[in-house]
Amino acid sequence: MTPAFPSHSPSGYDGRDRRQNPRLRELVDEMLASIRVAANQDFWTPDERERCEADMTRIMASVRARALEGRPES
Repeated sequence: MTPAFPSHSPSGYDGRDRRQNPRLRELVDEMLASIRVAANQDFWTPDERERCEADMTRIMASVRARALEGRPES
């Protein structure tokens, strides 16, 4: 079985490089920090959330109706 992340790529890239490259490490740390901040914030107002949830309910009802069209009733 081939590992998901081989230790050596065909280009000769060694995974250890990413840990030793300070600029790459800084970029990864910045990205992870942004994800953590965003995960703990709600970017929608209550009205926007309510409208989006209503839209999702309407869309899913339409999807279910289309999926069931032409199917024999059980």
